[in-house]
Amino acid sequence: MKFARVVGNVVATRKEEKVRGRKFMVIQPVNLEMEPSGDVMVAVDAVGAGVGELILFATGSTARQTHLTENRPTDCVIMAIVDLVDIDGESAYDKSSEEKAASAKARQGSK
Repeated sequence: MKFARVVGNVVATRKEEKVRGRKFMVIQPVNLEMEPSGDVMVAVDAVGAGVGELILFATGSTARQTHLTENRPTDCVIMAIVDLVDIDGESAYDKSSEEKAASAKARQGSK
């Protein structure tokens, strides 16, 4: 599994039968500093992630191990939405802190 940010959506009105009903998201892999690292990818969303969220994803045959992707032509899957990353006792990411900061910024912009 690897970390990534959801950076967009993919809309495909015509899909192969085995992927109909699946939501596609554009993801940007990130390193432990939460900085972009690697190429942007398209992933099947198995957990209901939204744009801006930090997620865990898997690729290759592992991507076909979730309930939504089993036996389907999938090479990348979002399998978790991250709430907290703690490394050696230090917080590397905290979703609640990020949401509070975004809310404060939005309030400042509306003044």
